[in-house]
Amino acid sequence: MIGEERRLFSEAIAETLRLVRDFEVVEVVNDCKELVPTVLRVLPSVAVLGASTKGDGDFSLADELRAVAPQCGIAVIGTDPTRSSRDHAPADGVFSFVPDDASLTHLVRAIRGLGTSCSRIDPKVIRQPAGKSRPLSDREREVLRLTSEGAPIREIAAELFLSPGTVRNLTSSAIKKLGGRNRFDAACIAGKRGWL
Repeated sequence: MIGEERRLFSEAIAETLRLVRDFEVVEVVNDCKELVPTVLRVLPSVAVLGASTKGDGDFSLADELRAVAPQCGIAVIGTDPTRSSRDHAPADGVFSFVPDDASLTHLVRAIRGLGTSCSRIDPKVIRQPAGKSRPLSDREREVLRLTSEGAPIREIAAELFLSPGTVRNLTSSAIKKLGGRNRFDAACIAGKRGWL
């Protein structure tokens, strides 16, 4: 579901996402007062909120959606990562912040990540807190970052100029280090700790 008060933007995002294999846009809402009732009526897997639908506070509408529909993933497209963004970011694996200068691929991956209950927060929003160690290598972090965006192993291999076997080895190593059940779980754990 797309929620954006600027009709031109909402329709452009909706029409573009309709072209993505295995995506279905179930509703477009241009009035932020109608957003929560529409979510409750159509029960989307993911709600994509434009910059103009954040409500009174930075994330008041996202918070309201999380309260009434906790199973719905929320992707917020925004301009500048604020302190509020950082405080909300690692919430519970159902939230992604996508800068409005990000690519369409970034948005699609964020939505896919939400579909697997794995949040995707842009690196500009979350920074590693001082003094916390990161047990992951740079390559493991890159593999998990792309995993959190929903990228399959072959796509990760192509993007990082690695073989699929190397990607699997890096993934296995990261899963062991983080105690994850699978690669998506490991990516979620690393994301919540601010390591991606």
